Parts: sequence; C-alpha cells; structure tokens
Amino acid sequence: MPLDERLRFDTLVVGAANRLAAAAARAVAESPGAVYNPLFVYGGPGLGKTHLLGAIAHEVRAHYPALTVSYMPLDDLVEEMHAAIARHETDQLRERLQRVQVLLLDDVQFLTGRREMQSEVLRLLNTLQAAGRQIVMASDRAPGDIADVDERLISRLSGGLIVDLTAPDYETRVAIIRSCCQERGVELAPGVAEELALVSAANVRELQGAFNRLLAHQSLGETVDVSRVRELLGAPPAPRRQQRPAANEFASFLTDITSAVAEHVDGWRTTVADAIAEWSGAGYRTAQLETLLAAPEPPPNWEAQVRSFVGAAERLRALEAAARRLDPDLAGADTFRDPENVGDAERLVERLSAEASPPPGPSPEFTRDSFVAGTANRLAVKAADEVAAEPGRRYNPLFLHGAPGTGKTHLAHAIGNALAANGETTRRVAVVRGREFAEELIAALQEGTVSRWRARYRAIDALIVDDVQAVSGTERTQDELFHVFNALASDGRQLVFVADRPPQALEGLEQRLRSRFEGGLVAEVGMVPRTGHAAPRLSMPVAARGTDTFFLDDEKVTWTWPDIGARLIEEVR
Repeated sequence: MPLDERLRFDTLVVGAANRLAAAAARAVAESPGAVYNPLFVYGGPGLGKTHLLGAIAHEVRAHYPALTVSYMPLDDLVEEMHAAIARHETDQLRERLQRVQVLLLDDVQFLTGRREMQSEVLRLLNTLQAAGRQIVMASDRAPGDIADVDERLISRLSGGLIVDLTAPDYETRVAIIRSCCQERGVELAPGVAEELALVSAANVRELQGAFNRLLAHQSLGETVDVSRVRELLGAPPAPRRQQRPAANEFASFLTDITSAVAEHVDGWRTTVADAIAEWSGAGYRTAQLETLLAAPEPPPNWEAQVRSFVGAAERLRALEAAARRLDPDLAGADTFRDPENVGDAERLVERLSAEASPPPGPSPEFTRDSFVAGTANRLAVKAADEVAAEPGRRYNPLFLHGAPGTGKTHLAHAIGNALAANGETTRRVAVVRGREFAEELIAALQEGTVSRWRARYRAIDALIVDDVQAVSGTERTQDELFHVFNALASDGRQLVFVADRPPQALEGLEQRLRSRFEGGLVAEVGMVPRTGHAAPRLSMPVAARGTDTFFLDDEKVTWTWPDIGARLIEEVR
C-alpha cells in the first residue's frame, strides 16, 4: 500500500504526548532490527500512529535503500492471504513476506476473532524476528486489550517495546497549528492559533479539521480573529482561565538526532548486486541484472541498464497496485514479476479497467451552475469549488451536512460532475447513498463477491457518499467504509460525505470513522430560498407532475428548491 509522502519525521511535531513513541520510532529507523524489536505503538484515532509508521518507512528507505520495507494495514494482509489461498500459492506468499526486512503492520486490533490469520501472523513474526528483521506494529489499543487473540501472539506482540500515544498537550497543539500554517503558506491573526489549541483538544486529526474550517472562512474574506474562533467552530464560550503558557516552548520538545554515515564508494559489481538483492527480495525476476553481473568487466552502459531495470520494476509495482484495486486476486501474480515484460502487465490492467463495472456516478441533472448559493451555504459552496479545483489536496475529506431541502445532495452531485470533468483524463467518480452502499455489501456477502465489490470502490478516483448517516450502527459496513476511506485517502483521492447532521451528532458512528470525517472540513449547507424567480422545468414528464396546469405556472411560484424539485405556490384566496 503506498504511503503518504507527508508522513515523515520532519513533519511530525513532537510533544509530551508522543515524545517516547517518536524517539523509539527514530531509533528503529536508524538501526532497524537492532533495537526495540518489535516496536508496538498504540493510541486512539487521529493521534499519529500511521504517521509514525510512515516516517519509519521513509527514513529507512532514505538511509538503507537496499532494505525491503513493507507497510500494510492488517486488512490488506488478510486480502493477500485470501487471494493466495484461492490460487494455491500460500507458500509463495509466505516466502515473499519472510524476505521483508522491515515490516510495518497497521490496525493490528483487527486480529480479533481471526484465528487462522493470528496463526499466520504469529508464524511470520517468529520467522522475521529469528532472522533479525525489524517489526513495527500499530493498534488502537494495547496488546493485552485486543480481544479474542491467541495468548502466544499476545506474548509476541508484547515482547519488545510498547509505547502509547495520548492527546497532545496545549503547547504541542499550538506547534501543530503553526506547522500547518507553514505547510499551507497561510497566516492566522495573532492569538488565533492559541485559541484554536484551547478549543480543539481531542486528537490531531480533529485539530486539523478545525484548522481547515477557520481557513475556509478566512478564504471567504471573513475576518478570523480570536473573538470569532469559538463562534466559527460552534464551541461554547471560553471559561475564565489563567494566562496561557508560552507556545514557543514547544521547540524544547523536538529531538535532535543526527547519525554519521561513513562515506564509501561502491564498485559496479556491488551496485548491481545490491539491486539484485533488493528486487529479488521483493519478488521480481532479476535475470537481466544477473547477466550483467556475470560480465568479466563493467559494460560501458551498465548504469543505464540498472536504471532501466529499476524503472521497469517500479512500473510493474504501480501496475500491480492498480490491478489489485480492480481484482484483489491478482496480488502477486506472475504477470507483475518480470521487468522484461512490462507490456503484458500494461495490457492486463487496460483490459481489467475496460471490464470493470464502476459504482454509479453523479447525476448530470445537478450542476454547479444550477445550484443556488447564498449566505447560509457560502462556506460549503466555497469548499466545494476548491475541492473541484484541487481534488485530494484541499479539504479531504469534505463533510457536508444540513437539514432536508437545503440542497446538500445537489451540491454533492455538482462536486462529482465537476471532478469528473476536471483534468485531461476522465476521472472515475462514484456517488452512492449510505443505504445503497450497505445493501451492495450485503449482496456481495450473499454472492461471495466481497473482494470484487471492494475493488470497485478502491479503483475510483473520488468517492461521494450521500446520506452517510445510514451506515450508523452497521458494523461490517462501517468497517468496509473505513478501509475504503484509508485506501483512497492514502493515494490523495477525494472523499466527500453528506449527512443530515454533523459527525459528532451521528449516533452509532464508530469513533475511528468520526475522527476521519472531522479531519478534513465539516461545512453546513443552510437553507437558501429563491424568492420571486421562475422555477426551472423539471426533467420528469408533465403527466408525472400532475395534470393541473395551475401548479405548472411559473409566475405563481414564490419559492423553489431546485435540487429536490420543491416549489411553493402563492396562496389563492
């Protein structure tokens, strides 16, 4: 699974809540397999577990390019195992995983109740540790709190260093906000960062969501000063409090660790041999490099040949990821193992893309031009326009909420249409209601096609879920939505959710989903009635609207809600 390039140590703000975990992660990245093996990090949603795993991966790849690093959520590991079982290739999968030199396993809590998978993970951990390979795991709870897990596995998970992540303190929250400002190239009015740090304290993801909301208001030209922070975030008035501590003290929390690397010059044979070790360890055929290495003297173009091989292998890796999104059973297929046959892999992915049945797209009836904007929905409209202009970069996810009849469904489909038309290539945009999403999953469970159903959603470029409140209280649907969310968000693909109320008011919604919904921008779509304007003709035939032409007379319309076809007719006395 690809890692977000932003998840690095230099973008991680270190404070009291994560200092031990960050120090342990740095130590592991600098000396993989030598210290804290395994390293187990746990904490609630939005506290930075995945950030630490990503930072370790990027650091190891930067300093030890020959090492094979693999990051995967447990759900992906389960998928690969099921696909291997179906193809009678479990031994090959085990061998490939056992060659990994740094394994980063996320969401370990999902081992609950999966006895067969627990046995596979235990076998894998034993093999990797015996070979001195580094293991890092992350979970939302401590090893001993993961229910229904084999005691032997619990013992193995607890055998190294266990560190927890808690909610960041005030100073760290201020530092995070200021880092976000630097990253986005924006400025906040004096005192706003400090006030925001006091208002939002649950976790980093929600803090970033609140920061996004203030930026959205500021982008509308509004004055965002200290006096308006609580009002814009819907927070209660500030209680009387003592003077706030100085925020610039956060600098003392940062860890300054440097490592000296002895300079050396590799011979051409060493370079080629390292490339063979890296790519054969990742499961790729290296006959082309082995032939090169057998030469008695360095060929004049040996460097170009190595670069060509690496480029072809990386292309195969990208093609395999694309194929897995379309058909999970293709994970590890031979077609993606030979860098000398990239063409075959490209043709396979093209065929799969042509045959794939994508989820339903946006309705062409609902366009941005036909959406009625006003004061009550100005923030939501501004955010929608920015999402359409820069999908996956601004406000991801975007969470729209509002009462019935406010036009939130219209705006969601308008975003979908804009995304589909944005760019040189056609984007695959899915728009689905929460209830339909759940019903599709139930049908897939009945037919035994869950992998194919899941692949449909992981292959799209943008996902818009309307009436997402319908998934509240559904365990399996929320679990699948959580994993689809992570897969799309990690690739920078746009997510939009629509509900009749904000995330914190959705009863039965799992905290891990609530945290992710609030990590982007939550915007309300208010009622904006149209007064004194003729209503647009509906697309349905006249017979479907009734035969009384009185109600079709546009001159008698006083208010309209175009997105749902509602019209208020003047009173007749």
